[in-house]
Amino acid sequence: MKKLIICENIIKSFDKDNEEHTILDGVSIEISEGEFISVMGPSGSGKSTLMFALSGIDGVDSGKVIFDGYDLSKVKENELSDIRRTKMGFIFQQPTMLKNLNILDNIILPSMRDNKKNVANIVEKARKLMKIVGIEELETRDITQVSGGQLQRAGICRALMIGPKIIFGDEPTGALNSKSANEIMDIFSEVNADGTAIMLVTHDAKVAARTERILFMRDGKIVSVLKLPKFIGTDIDRRVEKVTAKMLEIGI
Repeated sequence: MKKLIICENIIKSFDKDNEEHTILDGVSIEISEGEFISVMGPSGSGKSTLMFALSGIDGVDSGKVIFDGYDLSKVKENELSDIRRTKMGFIFQQPTMLKNLNILDNIILPSMRDNKKNVANIVEKARKLMKIVGIEELETRDITQVSGGQLQRAGICRALMIGPKIIFGDEPTGALNSKSANEIMDIFSEVNADGTAIMLVTHDAKVAARTERILFMRDGKIVSVLKLPKFIGTDIDRRVEKVTAKMLEIGI
């Protein structure tokens, strides 16, 4: 399978109290097209920083990140913005939505920049996605009139509007109850089955257990990797056992 991301020996540091702290310490990984992976580790281990580096949101001090053939350290900022806008989707623990727009308008807004002449097609696609994730009746609601799970579904729709090669999720189920979290993971599984790669940063062993490769980080390094077969919907308990056993083994 073609490699979507090739990350070679990246290092990322920051200064705090006149001391340099290394948050990514020589990380190298590859992510294939259509892969479903997660990243786990204690707070401060570098999970989110790794995601931001792989997506070009943050630069690195040294090393190389190749995304879909582009060396992210060498492309200009406007080109990098275009790559993120057209090839990547982002979903965070607290979706960033505009309060003065309803749910449908928030979903279509990022897609309008390059398609102002095709508003009808954009709206049609948004409505199809909303139906798939079960929020088709909420399009005129304000963002304050829906639940956290419903808002996260809207965030998924927005991320899918461009047909991204990969979705990056930073604790996307962290603010949800277990029922809503399971429903969001079901949606991610369906999206991945359609060929979209997904990378999730999570503290939740049950979320990680739904993915097929888990990277465990500590002190800015990937200290272990756990590979699992494709989730079939009936083996979650056994998968969670494997994840928690690995966490105990490496002490995170």
